[in-house]
Amino acid sequence: MNPTISREDCAARDVADVLAPLREQFELPAGVVYLDGNSLGALPAATSARLQQVLAVEWGRGLIRSWNDAGWIGMAQRVGDKIARLVGAAPGELVAADSTSVNLYKVLAAAATIAREDGASRRVIVAERSNFPTDLYIAESVARQHGMDLELLEFDDIEARLRDDVAVLTVTQVHYRSGRMADMARLCARARAAGVLTVWDLAHSAGAVPVDLNGAGADFAVGCGYKYLNGGPGAPGFCWVHARHLARLRQPLTGWMGHAAPFAFEPGYRPAPGIERCLCGTPPILGLGALECGVDTVLAAEPLGGMQALRAKSVQLSQCFIELARQRLLPAGCTLQSPADPRQRGSQVSLGVAPDSGIDAYAAMQALIARGVVGDYRAGDGSAAGPHLLRFGFTPLYTRFVDVFDAVHALHEVLQGAEWRQPRFAARAAVT
Repeated sequence: MNPTISREDCAARDVADVLAPLREQFELPAGVVYLDGNSLGALPAATSARLQQVLAVEWGRGLIRSWNDAGWIGMAQRVGDKIARLVGAAPGELVAADSTSVNLYKVLAAAATIAREDGASRRVIVAERSNFPTDLYIAESVARQHGMDLELLEFDDIEARLRDDVAVLTVTQVHYRSGRMADMARLCARARAAGVLTVWDLAHSAGAVPVDLNGAGADFAVGCGYKYLNGGPGAPGFCWVHARHLARLRQPLTGWMGHAAPFAFEPGYRPAPGIERCLCGTPPILGLGALECGVDTVLAAEPLGGMQALRAKSVQLSQCFIELARQRLLPAGCTLQSPADPRQRGSQVSLGVAPDSGIDAYAAMQALIARGVVGDYRAGDGSAAGPHLLRFGFTPLYTRFVDVFDAVHALHEVLQGAEWRQPRFAARAAVT
C-alpha cells in the first residue's frame, strides 16, 4: 500500500495517461465524478446527432424506405459484429437485440433442449445463488418449462457439482455485487469435460474486461448494451452462440426476424441458418443507433491498445481507489467487499457497511451523490451480518485518477462528519 497518494500524484497520472483523450467522446456534466458506468454508461457526444439523423432524415424523410436505403434491416447484425470484436467472437456470430433477460431466456432454453437431446438424464440447471435476480428468475422459468431442476450454489461449490446429471451451467462472469470475476476458461474447460453446456452473462464484462468467448470454449453468451457499452437506458442487449451449436439451435421465441426468409411471409417457421435465428421481432432502430455510438466509443481504444489497454487502466484506477480506501474509508467503518487481487476483479469496487455499524449506507450514498460523486447502493443479503454495499464502477474511457481521489475524499467527509444523517438523504427513491 502506498500511504502517500496525493491528488497531485493522481493528476500526474492523468497527464501521462495515453487513453485520456477518449474522455472527450462523452458529454459529462461539469462538477460530477461519475462512477456508476457499471449501471448506466455516460452519454457519448455522438449519440444525440446520430439519433437526430435517424429521426429527422432516415425516418422523417426516408420513411419506410430506410429499411433498405439506410440499412436498418441489417443493424442488429452490424452492431453485433462490432460488439463481437470486444468479446472474442467472430463476425456473423453475435447479434444485438432485445434485452439481456430476453436473450438469456432464448439461449438458456436452447441449451436445455440440446442438453436433453444429448442425454435424457441431464435434468439440472446450475446457477450461482447470489447471481443477479433476473438471471435466476429466467433460469427458474426455463427449468420449470423443460421439466428440469434449478440448483443454486455458492460460487466455490459450482465446479464440484458439474457431473453427468447437469445440463447447463449459467453464470455471470463479473458478479454485480462484489465485482468478483470468474475464470471463464477454467469453468468452461471443467464444464466441457463433464458434458455441461455453459451460458455466460457478460453484463458487467463486455467493454470493461477482455473477453474471449471462442478462445475459452464457451457455448452461449448474452450481455447488456447500457453499461460499459454506453448504449443508453434500455439499450438492446446482445446474444452469441458458438458456431458448433447453431445448426441445432432452436430458440423458443420464433419471431419473423429469426425466420430464414422473413419477407416470404410463410405460414410455417424455418429458422435462419446462422445467428439470425436468435432474432425475434422488429429491430429497435433508435435503440440500435444509440448503442452503435456507444460501442464505437469502446472501439476507439483499438489504436491505443484496445481492451488490454482499457483493462490495464481499469486495474490501475481500482487499485488506486482500494489503496485510498484502506487509508481513509476502512477506518471510517467500511470494508472491502471486492477481491483484492485484480486478476479476480472486474472493473468495479464494492465497499461494505455492516448493518450494525451505525451508518445508513443508503443515506451515505445519497449524501455522496449530493456532493457530485455518483456511485450506487445495493442492499445487504438480508442476513444479520450481510453488509450493505456502496458500489463504484471505473470506466477507463472517461474515469480519471483525480476522480478516484476526489471520490474517496468526499466519501470520507460524508462518513466522518455524519453528513448522511440529514433526513433528506434517508428518503428512498423508486430506483436505488
